[in-house]
Amino acid sequence: MLTAEVYFLIPLIFLAAMLFSSVGHGGASAYLAAMALMNVAPASMRPAALVLNILVASIAIYKFYRADAFSWRLFVPLSIASVPAAFIGGLVSLPNHFYKPIVGLVLIFAAWHIFTQAKKPYAVNQSAAKTSVLLGVGAILGLLSGLTGIGGGVFLSPILLFYKWAETKVISGVAAAFILMNSIAGLIGVLSKQPNLPAALPYWAVAAVIGGLIGAECGSRRLTNPSIRKLLALVLLLAGGKMMLAG
Repeated sequence: MLTAEVYFLIPLIFLAAMLFSSVGHGGASAYLAAMALMNVAPASMRPAALVLNILVASIAIYKFYRADAFSWRLFVPLSIASVPAAFIGGLVSLPNHFYKPIVGLVLIFAAWHIFTQAKKPYAVNQSAAKTSVLLGVGAILGLLSGLTGIGGGVFLSPILLFYKWAETKVISGVAAAFILMNSIAGLIGVLSKQPNLPAALPYWAVAAVIGGLIGAECGSRRLTNPSIRKLLALVLLLAGGKMMLAG
């Protein structure tokens, strides 16, 4: 029998999916925070968040790709390195207290930087990112993705924005695809070690899909680049706060 806490999660997941998908993210950090608040069994939280991430990221990549907001040049080397690293991270269980607060502070700093730069002129860096650099970034972020149970977009987007390697909407599209690949790899790793999915997952999945459809449509076609950067700053702030509290 489903508990009241499970039902309370449905609107929270819907809102998280709508907000995060508008910037090309899956929302796993928010799902994890909501599940922790509602006392979902810890063993079920990471795989459930990854499943929801896969659903929302799939919608986001479809919407952003159709809006011509994507770059294969960035995505391919990032994903080649990140997928095996995310699988390895999904196999590993580490104590949260030593790395999550650090990651949280980094995300909060990134949120502040992006928000303060949101209205300033943004010119894409004409010097293309080196493939070796993208491979290194992908491997590190993939490992973090598998370890934390999130898709890695909250780490990737601020890096791409900081170096101005693409337009804002293109970065959102690349982040969505990056999240999708890492979430699948991380989920395989988690389930191969600890197959434990909550019974309420189908209800949460419906909420995530509806929220993802609304958010991704707005982000890919209706929001301006400065608006997306402001929303991204909010997303990073929420994710960073969740990381610090989890530590």
